[in-house]
Amino acid sequence: MKAYMQRMGRSLMLPVATLPVAALFMGIGYWIDPSGWGENNIIAAFLIQAGGTILDNLGILFAVGIAIGMAKDKDGSSALAGLVAFLTPMTLVNSEAVATFTKVDITEVNVAFEAINNENVFVGIVAGLVAAALYNRFNNVKLPMALSFFSGKRSVPIVTAVVMSLISVVFIFVWPTVYTALVTFGEFISGLGALGAGLYGFFNRLLIPTGLHHALNNVFWFNLAGIDDIGKFWANDGIKGITGMYQAGFFPVMMFGLPAGALAMYHTARPEKKKETASLMLAAAFASFFTGVTEPLEFAFMFVAWPLYVVHALLTGLSMFIVATFQWTAGFNFSAGLVDFVLSLRVPIANQPYMLLVFGLVMAVVYYFTFRFVITKFNLMTPGREESTNEEMTEDIPAGDDKFAALAQRIYAGLGKDNLVSVDNCTTRLRLQVKDTQDVDQAKIKATGVPGVKAIDKNNIQIIVGTEVQFVADELSRLHTGAPVASTAKPVEAVEEISAVNEVYAAANGTVIPMTEVSDDVFSQKMMGDGYAVLPNNGEIFAPVAGKITNIFPTKHALGIETAAGVEVLLHMGIDTVTLKGEPFNLYVTENQKIARGQLLAKIDLEAIEKADRKTDIIVVFTNPDNIADLAIEVGDKQANDIIGSVEAK
Repeated sequence: MKAYMQRMGRSLMLPVATLPVAALFMGIGYWIDPSGWGENNIIAAFLIQAGGTILDNLGILFAVGIAIGMAKDKDGSSALAGLVAFLTPMTLVNSEAVATFTKVDITEVNVAFEAINNENVFVGIVAGLVAAALYNRFNNVKLPMALSFFSGKRSVPIVTAVVMSLISVVFIFVWPTVYTALVTFGEFISGLGALGAGLYGFFNRLLIPTGLHHALNNVFWFNLAGIDDIGKFWANDGIKGITGMYQAGFFPVMMFGLPAGALAMYHTARPEKKKETASLMLAAAFASFFTGVTEPLEFAFMFVAWPLYVVHALLTGLSMFIVATFQWTAGFNFSAGLVDFVLSLRVPIANQPYMLLVFGLVMAVVYYFTFRFVITKFNLMTPGREESTNEEMTEDIPAGDDKFAALAQRIYAGLGKDNLVSVDNCTTRLRLQVKDTQDVDQAKIKATGVPGVKAIDKNNIQIIVGTEVQFVADELSRLHTGAPVASTAKPVEAVEEISAVNEVYAAANGTVIPMTEVSDDVFSQKMMGDGYAVLPNNGEIFAPVAGKITNIFPTKHALGIETAAGVEVLLHMGIDTVTLKGEPFNLYVTENQKIARGQLLAKIDLEAIEKADRKTDIIVVFTNPDNIADLAIEVGDKQANDIIGSVEAK
């Protein structure tokens, strides 16, 4: 469950990461025309509307982002399923649809259904989670040969539409109650005023290790319970001094408090490690101050010095409480760094925002001395205070793009042979599932120079990399799945150079032609998959690959083969020969029979096929291309025992 919540927290960061674009566009638009909402300047209007493209469709972004983030292999099909999952309730549970289903006037429909729109983050999260779960369950489903086109990943959006239709029915009955409960909760917290803001700030930081802080953020930042603090602030639609209260208190912490805490950690580091600690703390502090990305800094002490992190959460709550009490407000679309602070200055609803800078200086002093006292008093092992070992000498990592591949390879080696289960990442850290964290060589991973490594439990470990973590995660995923690493992959120049798992043989004596030359649009346009065809000289048909016969059509004109590597092959004898009802075909194999490549499968009467005005092309189609890494086909005259290509399973 913990691993699931961590993956969900990481997935939520994907749509949240789109918000800086909205902040940039809207901030510049307001800067140009702070009072007219673009009415006084066409450029301002354009930029503000462009920013609204994201903010007005947050539900879609969350559905797609969570779907692909929670999918095991992050395939694009899961994102499509997430979109389908979101659009289904948008169509079935809006006010007009509910009025039609219940046969009442639209004015009598519960007001809760007005919240079912493209901005609804809650529905987006549900849709994304459902889509990801269905993708993980059905992306490898195998249907009968007649329906094979809809097998695998193509089936996921279809199943998702069905399941979300059923969930939409539940939504019609349950949503009004859920909506009312969320609004009540939001009103309760907001009713506490400054105290509520302080409690929110405390739990926001405290829940970061679990990823649950995103769920809390959705209640206050977005239109989940009617608060919509971010949306209303940037829309200049709220109460001056109140709107933005769930954002403003973070600015003194992220721009001043945490960087001062970083200085305290540097000053309390061992003398021999001050240079190394300074490099880490400077980069992390700058990220916190400039962009509001605090993870490189927080994760540097979150686990190794957890009492200090609790103190940090308390100080954040204190900042939120004091700022809300004095009604100093500013807003952000990504995080409370300098960029968003500057952009928010021109939003008219911002109230005395410069006081946040003054208070930030106070918080810097508080953070510095509090951190320094707690670290030294309780001898906490913050960065630079751990015992030195010979194994901690940092290895050289090459510069340029190759550094990501090199870093991934060394991390992979440190994780232990065959120990890695899955790869995830958020803004700055790798979130890895392993078979056993005891088998991970943390010293070896730390020797790469990463800011931190923390084993969460027996099966989960996190590695702090920094803002370039996505590139390292991609390379690590390639290593884990066996795909070529980007920096070392070499192009295949000839058939002989392919490492074959299953060699592909010609299916008949005759001339091999590429799939694009087959005289049938379904095959030539590769609707069923890629492959090749043979124009036969005689009626003997041979097995193109070794494997098992999985399906024989009743009309004997086609059969399915599955290799030991999971590659699915359709052998189709002739074009439009299904209408011949099996008469020209004499098969020598049965379903579930194991076969060798080059084995005689059938004899066909070519003359009978030609007299029926049908084509005799013997077509070999690879119907699950996602399981094929390389496929090379050489066109020309081939005999049945000639190798014409090879297939390598991923």
